[in-house]
Amino acid sequence: MDVVPLDPALVERISAVVDATADEIVAFTSELIRIPTVNPPGEEYETCARFIGDTLKRFDFEVQYVAAEGHPDHTAAHPRVNVIGRRQGRHPHPLVHLNGHFDVVPAGEGWTVDPFGGLVRDGKVYGRGACDMKAGIAAGLFAAEVLRRAGIELPGTIEVSGTVDEESGGLAGVKYLADTQWIAKDKTDFVIIPEPLDVDRVCIGHRGVYWFEVEAHGRIGHGSMPFLGASAIEGMSRFQALVEEQLKPKLAGRLTDVPVVPPGARHATINTNGIQGGQPVDGVQTPCVADHCRAIFDRRFLLEEGLEFTKDEIAALVNEARRLVPDIRFEVHDRLIVHPTRTPDDSPIIPALTGAIQRVLGRQASLIASPGTYDHKHVAKIAGVPHCVAYGPGELVLAHQPDEYCGIADLVAATKVIAIASLELMQGAARA
Repeated sequence: MDVVPLDPALVERISAVVDATADEIVAFTSELIRIPTVNPPGEEYETCARFIGDTLKRFDFEVQYVAAEGHPDHTAAHPRVNVIGRRQGRHPHPLVHLNGHFDVVPAGEGWTVDPFGGLVRDGKVYGRGACDMKAGIAAGLFAAEVLRRAGIELPGTIEVSGTVDEESGGLAGVKYLADTQWIAKDKTDFVIIPEPLDVDRVCIGHRGVYWFEVEAHGRIGHGSMPFLGASAIEGMSRFQALVEEQLKPKLAGRLTDVPVVPPGARHATINTNGIQGGQPVDGVQTPCVADHCRAIFDRRFLLEEGLEFTKDEIAALVNEARRLVPDIRFEVHDRLIVHPTRTPDDSPIIPALTGAIQRVLGRQASLIASPGTYDHKHVAKIAGVPHCVAYGPGELVLAHQPDEYCGIADLVAATKVIAIASLELMQGAARA
């Protein structure tokens, strides 16, 4: 499916409509920020889905609300409700799907503005989720709308979705839509996810994730006679020493060919996410040797490493710990596995977006990959749609930070880019 660049006059028309709509785009973003869709636990999801859905209906979309029925996180107190808007043109295909998650992480401390105020000041819109990724939802939604306002008959079909729980893995969001065939290889041709990875960069994938738990079982004993027990905490310390002294130097020497940013993330990495063992530090003091200790590790692996190699390497390290501290029984439990994802090099979605960036911003786009994962994984691995990228407004380094914001100029530019690229993709030959 070839991408044919739009006529320059049509590009100018689309850009002019976006400029005329800029205040409305900003106001919509600000309103989204004012809905505190904090995850966990998943607050105000249905309110936000309905707000997006009502806007899509005003913009002549057919709207469906998709609750994650049967998912354990979908409860009466915190319903997991996704929304999808669809507008078909002359043909059902090519179908371009624009997806954004509306859940946000907790605000945290350090803010100088109201994190849920949606403040607009000095060319920026502020608030938790401003860049990650409520501005992206606005860019995608209005990219579709400006094509209608520009009087353009769609040659294919465009969809816009707002989904839940991306910050906690997307299981009740995009994964649920993929599992239930709302996004599927026989239906969906292209997916653009407007995540905040900088307005002149197209994200073509991400590293793999292996979250695992190591559990150390020792033997309880009196704290005055620790030699009669076996400390699980000390056993875990031995394992952590192996991670620091043996594994980390190896990982630092491995470099992927995938253009992951920032540069340090092109290497394989491991992080200790948390440790729990022994008596509660703030509880009643008891003179006991710790007989149990748990630790959670976050191993980001490269496309070149693969999951089996990664798991085997951890298993070998655990076996070495068992040899060094034979009184401790170690167990390993898988917690989360995400395989690396990469858009095919010859995918039409890449030149559609890089070409649109060149026309809108007047500079060459760069291709990058994300240091963390996003909903691309579900689109590629479960829905089976290879032509997926992330592109949207907002600076990656501002995500999850206090005083998070998105620049209005970037929001407007990204809306233009997504509109132009989506139309070019829909102008490809209709699929049989």
